[in-house]
Amino acid sequence: MSPLVISDENFDQIIGDNSLVIVDFWAEWCGPCRAMNPIIEEMSSIYGDKLVFAKLNVDKNPVTPSKYAIGSIPTFLIIKNGQVMTSIIGAVTQEIFEEKINEYL
Repeated sequence: MSPLVISDENFDQIIGDNSLVIVDFWAEWCGPCRAMNPIIEEMSSIYGDKLVFAKLNVDKNPVTPSKYAIGSIPTFLIIKNGQVMTSIIGAVTQEIFEEKINEYL
């Protein structure tokens, strides 16, 4: 399953409808964001039946990043039952990403 592309308009609905969501805050011009894309695609395939991966373009959707005080990208929020559990800031390895995810499964 590919990551969901979400917006300011449907962010709350996606978070409310799913018990575990990983939100990728990114931008097209961001090199580290582009470097994370293959990892996000792979993780979405591996964990797609257990959680939702969602991508939010910060340039096109400025309200949600402001609400969550996103100061740098890429930033990944792990949201469980509507609550932010933790964040991952910057490009990381797939192993580190999996360790964080497994804490909340």
